[in-house]
Amino acid sequence: MLSALTHRRRFSDLSEQEVLALAISSEEDDARIYRSYAERLRGAYAATARAFDGMAVEEDDHRRRLIELHRQRFGEVIPLIRREHVAGFYARRPVWLVENLSLDTIRGEAEAMERQAEIFYLKAAQATSDAGTRKLLGDLAAAESSHKTQAGSLITEHVDPDSEDQENRAAKRQFILTWVQPGLAGLMDGSVSTLAPIFATAFATQDTWTTFLVGTAASVGAGISMGFTEAAHDDGVLSGRGSPWKRGVASGVMTTIGGMGHALPYLIPDFWTATSVAMVVVFIELWAIAWIQNKFMDTPFLRAAMQVVLGGALVFAAGVLIGGG
Repeated sequence: MLSALTHRRRFSDLSEQEVLALAISSEEDDARIYRSYAERLRGAYAATARAFDGMAVEEDDHRRRLIELHRQRFGEVIPLIRREHVAGFYARRPVWLVENLSLDTIRGEAEAMERQAEIFYLKAAQATSDAGTRKLLGDLAAAESSHKTQAGSLITEHVDPDSEDQENRAAKRQFILTWVQPGLAGLMDGSVSTLAPIFATAFATQDTWTTFLVGTAASVGAGISMGFTEAAHDDGVLSGRGSPWKRGVASGVMTTIGGMGHALPYLIPDFWTATSVAMVVVFIELWAIAWIQNKFMDTPFLRAAMQVVLGGALVFAAGVLIGGG
């Protein structure tokens, strides 16, 4: 019923010729995917790009062998059938269309491609009772298993320890540019800039619920503003800082978290208890920012602590003075 509604054939209904044609089209698609990965990586990860070039050549070789087998058994005309035409056939996520893919993501997708194909053919071979079909599917599973072995040897051949170390450093740098920097900027903005309105409201009203509402509004508003600003001001193409929406999410979420950290204590009904807890949270937030700067941005810890704590203290004092006055 579902197969009829979606106009997709069930794998069990395919003939041996159609299974072979499906394998041919799949090998062709995988070769194109590997070449797309290689082209994307060529600038920053030349060694891994050469490895994917080699894997694409291997896929081309398997495709040629499958075409020759089809020519011998069924003739020159290969039926037009692809993955999307078969219900239950493994699908390829179109991640190669996504910009700014990380090196680990691409390597993981390549490994999954070979593993999915092997597992599918093994299960399909076990499910069929036809000897010819079972042999054909078993041969395809063995071919996919050899793909994994060959892929590993290609990575070993083209990615020497020095190249791998260089690529890992480049991947770490990309992670910092895309996630850590925007997230750190958001955390600093949320933790520091919301101090004044939250504590000014607290000391002006001494009403914990009102303070919580103001703090929530300030945190969420700042998060939305920072997220859109980060995403809109740099598309990442020239700067190499990565996907704008990823940077926007990192900045916006961390801004909101930074502000909500010292707004949430005002859910405590007692004013002085809530204020004391909020001040402890602020202290923890500021030291956490200094630690992140030291770990990921190579900023000396004492200098980072002085900058963050001094700035936070000044904003906190401004809020208290304005609210108390």
